[in-house]
Amino acid sequence: MASYYLIIDVRVDDPDEYKKYMAGAKPLVERFGGKYLVRGGDFEVLEGDYFQPRRLVVLRFPSKQACESFHQSPEYQQVREIRLPVSDMVAVGVEGYEEPA
Repeated sequence: MASYYLIIDVRVDDPDEYKKYMAGAKPLVERFGGKYLVRGGDFEVLEGDYFQPRRLVVLRFPSKQACESFHQSPEYQQVREIRLPVSDMVAVGVEGYEEPA
């Protein structure tokens, strides 16, 4: 069973405005079958010095298509406009594997 993960590193410049983005993005993530697994918790780089994340977010979607549908949806594009001037983000999608229950 393949899942698709969206791994995000974000620098937030205006936390109050960014909260508006988060409030708008969460229901859209859920509508497309996504689930937040990590949302800005404490982290530690265990090895190497290339990756210097700022704030990490990890989402799981049921498929690559679901993730892309979310990201390309007109509703998300509208919410994304809130985020653009108040943060800097890098997002990487990766196919994963999940053991059946």
